[in-house]
Amino acid sequence: MSTLRFSLLLFLFGALLCACTTGPAPASAPEKAAEPLHVVFVAGDEEYRSEESMPMLAKMVARELGARVSVRFALDSAGYVNPNVNDNIPGLEVLDSADLLVLFTRWRKLPDAQARHITDFAESGKPLVGFRTSTHAFLYENDSLRQHLNDAWPTAVFGQQWITHHGHFDDGDAPLTSVETIAERADHPILRGVEPFQAYSWLYHVDGGQWKINPNTVHLLRGTSLRSQHEAEGRLEEFPLTNPVAWTNDYHGARVFFTTLGHPYDWREESMRRLVLNGIAWALGQEDRIPAEGLDPAIEGTYAPNNSGFGAKFKAGLKPEDFLK
Repeated sequence: MSTLRFSLLLFLFGALLCACTTGPAPASAPEKAAEPLHVVFVAGDEEYRSEESMPMLAKMVARELGARVSVRFALDSAGYVNPNVNDNIPGLEVLDSADLLVLFTRWRKLPDAQARHITDFAESGKPLVGFRTSTHAFLYENDSLRQHLNDAWPTAVFGQQWITHHGHFDDGDAPLTSVETIAERADHPILRGVEPFQAYSWLYHVDGGQWKINPNTVHLLRGTSLRSQHEAEGRLEEFPLTNPVAWTNDYHGARVFFTTLGHPYDWREESMRRLVLNGIAWALGQEDRIPAEGLDPAIEGTYAPNNSGFGAKFKAGLKPEDFLK
């Protein structure tokens, strides 16, 4: 074979080999979409209608943050929502894989099998948000192994235990607390778009006199009582008219947001709803999603809660799905 013919064959073979091997690379598999964050709301207080406000808030969180949301309620033996049942909030195992716990309970006496899901979550280093009566989320007997959950636990986790309030007077007839931003914290992302407002919640005492709030807390809003039983009794040195009403805390490195507000009528205020939406976003490490004007506090559907109060004040005969429509 001549050198010329051999070279020609070698060239043709090489060209054929390149044609077979240099085509476009196969497209890589698309990246799997990130799982949405899972936020669990636990509603179990018999005074402030958390069974109505928490589902309302959950819908807004799903819309604003794209989160998957779950709500757990105090239920009676027939499966009806009954906040007066203080020893049963089924389905709390959902917390074992949740990203954020939002707690609004009052003096619950849950069995160990249920309570441990809440306490295990708190110890996991994941973020929490709490409302009003979660300063006294549990109430166990003094000889109970869970007695520490009554006072020590909320002080460590949320910043303070239950102490006293300034009196509720004519509940729901008029606001009882004037709420304003603490100037030094005005640039905090939780406060974006939050304007001063008046709350129907009567002011909780959390700091002052012989009581000191957890020093890890960073105070965002203060409230001033508009009517005070402590003032009438001459006890303002011990229980001053102005106290923090919203703050952050650090628990085991986790972000915690807490507010002592939460009366059912407080949620009518746009600034209240925006405060809490921003607080949830911040707790989740999503503060970059909070615009300068704050997250959108528009209510999904309607919110027409019963007034606060004990006994038969709640909407009876409803199941969880009725509150989640």
